[in-house]
Amino acid sequence: MQPNPTLDQLQILVAVAETGSFSAAGRKLNRAQSVISYAIANLEAQLGLKLFEREGTREPQLTDVGKATLEDARRMVGVLQRIRSRVDGYRQGLEAEVTLSVDVTLPSPVLVRVLKAFETQFPAVTLRLHIGSLGLILDHVVGGQADLGIGGLLGETDVNLLRIGFISLVPAAAPEHPLALLPRPVALEDVREHIQLVVSDQSERTRGRDYGVFAYRTWRLTDVRTKHVLMREGLGWGGLPRWLIADDLANGRLVELDLEPYSEVRSPLYAMHRADRSPKPAAAWLIDQFKRQLGCFNEFEPGEMPAKEPETGRRSAP
Repeated sequence: MQPNPTLDQLQILVAVAETGSFSAAGRKLNRAQSVISYAIANLEAQLGLKLFEREGTREPQLTDVGKATLEDARRMVGVLQRIRSRVDGYRQGLEAEVTLSVDVTLPSPVLVRVLKAFETQFPAVTLRLHIGSLGLILDHVVGGQADLGIGGLLGETDVNLLRIGFISLVPAAAPEHPLALLPRPVALEDVREHIQLVVSDQSERTRGRDYGVFAYRTWRLTDVRTKHVLMREGLGWGGLPRWLIADDLANGRLVELDLEPYSEVRSPLYAMHRADRSPKPAAAWLIDQFKRQLGCFNEFEPGEMPAKEPETGRRSAP
């Protein structure tokens, strides 16, 4: 059986291709040019293929098969670099995996920006992401299914909390909905007569309790996105995050309601972790990034309200 190429040979191949010459690769790797030339010659002999054209050119040029082999070599070297990065991280106390539980009302642009930066900052750390709502986030943290939770606070808890931003919840309906056609502000007796779409807590934390529910008739849902779709189709009214319906409000697919009993609510978001588990480096970095990104996002959120703490429990999505 023919001997396999070594990782050292593959690293040398990548260095020669990237620097353009054996001498430049030697300088990059702090090795003599003769060592570089010998390693490439040995690699070609093992493969039985010519990777570089050396005749008639001032500098070695990759052959067609050399270009294909280079791509494989880069992948192998990339794997080696990830192994080294992971091992170095472990030595520094970096976690191998972070499990994150995020409330569905967290602005999607914020989540995407943070996770893109996380992939760059911690390429060796595996991420597990749960998306839920209301008390489910807190349940994940308390039960140990998540290292870090991002969401609102419902009920009493002994987890560690850090306020990192807020979301604005806005009462809205389709433009043809009866509540949208009434004189403003709409009185409580009129609000009560029309179906209110309410996101129910899948945890046990708010069983038997409602927040911000005013209608006699309600449809209970477990999904904010479905609530959004039903509201656009005129099937009920309810509260949704302003960031989620901003385009609908701008394009007239939804209208913001002016209701006597229910106005826009500024609801805080928290980073939460168990009191007996201090965040390790990657989780601590996530907390800081969510706080930074939410700060930037909230700074430009339309309809921003004066800073105040709503009463505990208003994070229920009415």
